[in-house]
Amino acid sequence: MLEKCIFFNDKMANMPSTAEVIKLRYCKDDSEECARFMVCKALGREKVPEELFPNQVDRAKKIIAGK
Repeated sequence: MLEKCIFFNDKMANMPSTAEVIKLRYCKDDSEECARFMVCKALGREKVPEELFPNQVDRAKKIIAGK
């Protein structure tokens, strides 16, 4: 899903070093821990907030729960 992730393709374009570290942690290592992936998997890509960071798991859980 990395190729279509707007977070990396739009939000992190100006911070390539930081983006690469986050990609290694949340995309290439274990995508199940990525907040964006969690919301996408549960509710669909269109429900993933643009500004949701991969490490915002608590926020992702609230989104999925409808809070």
